Amino acid sequence: MDLKEVMAVNVRRIRHDKQMTQEELADRAGLSARYVGAIERANKAASVTILGRIAEALGVDPAVLIKRLGD
Repeated sequence: MDLKEVMAVNVRRIRHDKQMTQEELADRAGLSARYVGAIERANKAASVTILGRIAEALGVDPAVLIKRLGD
């Protein structure tokens, strides 16, 4: 799994754990819901800036979003 896919899985998992919709996450991060959906499907790679905005919106450290499970 490449980092884009790792981030997709982690964003989706954390968002679900926090019972947040894609729309809510997008609003908190200042992004479009379409863009958040594309990131969660690993169709788009997020820049470091976007990674930080998503992490802040989720209330997690940015490193959590690119950490492979089991590491």
